[in-house]
Order: sequence, then C-alpha cells, then structure tokens
Amino acid sequence: MRVTVLGCNGSISGNLRTTCYLVDDDILIDAGTGAGDLGLQQAIAIDHIFLTHVHLDHTCLLPMLADAAGGFRSAPLTVHALPETLDALKRNMLNGELWPDYTIRPSPAQPYIRFSPITIGETVELSGRKITALPARHAVPCVGYRVDSGEASWVYSGDTTLDEEFWQTLNRIPNLKHLLVETTFLNAHEAAAIHAGHMTPRLLAQGLHLLRRPAEVHIVHMEAGHEAETLREILETAAAYRPVPVERGQVFEF
Repeated sequence: MRVTVLGCNGSISGNLRTTCYLVDDDILIDAGTGAGDLGLQQAIAIDHIFLTHVHLDHTCLLPMLADAAGGFRSAPLTVHALPETLDALKRNMLNGELWPDYTIRPSPAQPYIRFSPITIGETVELSGRKITALPARHAVPCVGYRVDSGEASWVYSGDTTLDEEFWQTLNRIPNLKHLLVETTFLNAHEAAAIHAGHMTPRLLAQGLHLLRRPAEVHIVHMEAGHEAETLREILETAAAYRPVPVERGQVFEF
C-alpha cells in the first residue's frame, strides 16, 4: 500500500496544506486543503473518504471534491465518519445553504455523496485493505485511523490530546510501522491544548512512554510559525523515539 501526504499542517500559509492523506489512488483520509492539489482525474478516482472529525481543516474540500467529480462518476463518493461527524456535516455544510446537499442531489436515487457511519474499533475492508477507526480525545467527536496492508500498519492519530486508550490500542497492533501523531501546541500552552483536545511535546512524550511496540514516529499538525520551536521541545523530551516531521508530498509504502 501507499500513502501520499497531500496535507499535514494545522493551518494554511505559503506551501502549507491542511490534513489530507491519499491512500493508493482511491481513498482519502480527511479532506483538508491538501485535497485541492488533486487533478480532476485523481478526484474522480476517489471512491472513499474517511474523516477524523468535522473541523474545517479536515473537511473543507469535501463538498468541492464532490462537486468537481460527481458528474463524472457512476457511483456516489462514500464518506465514512462517526455519526456525530456526519450529522454535523449535514447540518452545517451540506445544508442547502452553505453548499448543496449532495447526499440527496442531483437526485435521492443518484446522489454525489453517500454517508457510511463508523464506530470506534470498526474495520472497513476495501479490496483487502483494512481501515480501522481508533480512539481519540478532541474538542469534538474524533477518531484516528489505522491503515493495514496485512504486512504493516500506518496509523494517524487524528486530532487528540493525551488519550491512554489510543496508546493502549497501538500496543495491540502487531504490525505497527508508521505512527503519525499530531503535536499542535507548545509546552507553555498545555492547558489550552488539553482544553482544545491537542498535544504538546510534553504530552506526546507521556504518550510515547506508554507505547510498547517499535514504530517510526512522525509529527504532524504543528502550529504554523512555531514548527522549529515545537520540534526542539519534542526532541528535548522524546529524542529516544527519533521523531521526525512529516512533509507535504512524502510517500509511505508498506
């Protein structure tokens, strides 16, 4: 399997793009501004989108992808997410006012988007590829995802503060290889991070101390303008885990 990083930042600035990961050629994990770099034929090829949560930096291009590709497709784009996330999308985005409700348009019989609710721990298998929703603790209902090729697993934490259940779940993944963890706030803003459901370098180190499996640790979703300071703080507390930042355009093969 292959995961291509279209976006991995928490905000936009210059070349930064918000969260979007392309799995092979037909699956997206989140639909932030990174999805805007897909060409039309690439957008048409997307059959499934797995959303971590409803916040705009993870969902903003979902309606535009559906709009661009829907008329060229014979089947709806399937959006997998927690029921709370799907309800919020329907209520606040695909509401006929901010954007057309593509779950019933162009027609209820042939919509551009189909919602598929998931639950934490549930696995969706697509042509032998397994994608499992993992626990997360954010300001709104949220999940992380495990992408399992059979030989190895790639895990993305989603937006989350320190969540012991997430780390214990990782310990039950025998083929864990790549671990992408958000680290949004600096240590000085830990109270705000916990309130907002995000990580700091210190909280990341506490989570990594719970990890009992070897994994390549990758850092995502750093606050724009504070990347160097965030990495410095991460290395002060978690250098033993050799964490490295993820970059737009990076490809994981596993």
